[in-house]
Amino acid sequence: MDTYVAEFVGTSLLLAMGSGVVANVVLKGTKGHNSGWMVITTAWALGVFIGVVVAGPYSGAHLNPAVSIALAITGDFPWAEVPGYLFAQVLGAMFGSGIAWLVYKDHFDATEDTGSKFAPFGTAPAIRNLPSNLVSEIVGTSVLIIVILYSTEPVIQDGNNTPIGLGSLGALPVAFLVWVIGLGMGGTTGYAINPARDFGPRLMHQILPIKGKGHSDWAYSWVPVLGPILGASIAAGIYLLLGVGGMV
Repeated sequence: MDTYVAEFVGTSLLLAMGSGVVANVVLKGTKGHNSGWMVITTAWALGVFIGVVVAGPYSGAHLNPAVSIALAITGDFPWAEVPGYLFAQVLGAMFGSGIAWLVYKDHFDATEDTGSKFAPFGTAPAIRNLPSNLVSEIVGTSVLIIVILYSTEPVIQDGNNTPIGLGSLGALPVAFLVWVIGLGMGGTTGYAINPARDFGPRLMHQILPIKGKGHSDWAYSWVPVLGPILGASIAAGIYLLLGVGGMV
């Protein structure tokens, strides 16, 4: 599988599950209606897991422009490939959120509240204070990136001293990381921590024929884009300052 295709597919799977769980929780008449924040954060985390499992062997499963940019800053990923990754991630996010809309279309149609119709697509602050919202995205993404940069694949040795990794289960630590960020820091802005995850679906909300959908809140859209990029840059800078590969 081509690396860009892998990023597209992995991000599509992530958003299909992430947008899907928000639709399941907030839209009228679903089986999961009003099931709450724990359900949303858990499904987003497991969405990361399945996206990483599929894309990991082919592209490294960034699935997030913040990850691609941070790895480029630290020298672990070529800058020349960053634009292609970002484009594939945004397209994947658009496609995945579109799939979620198609699955829940009847429930979108049955829901009157415009905020609920928007929620499966883009993030929105619980209290609208743009400087504070930006800080929330910066901090949440910094945590995501610094842990990813210091993560190593667990390896054990068999009787012949042959390294044995976790294979696809190596995606679990990233899933747990996204889960705890959602639980611990996600209550302020909905923890985009991923520019593609917000921008692509927000664009889909703008263009899809959703009955009574309201506006796509482009006035806020720069926060979940700039915040994660700044957070990724700060985390990469800290990583380089402390010493690549370990704290010194």
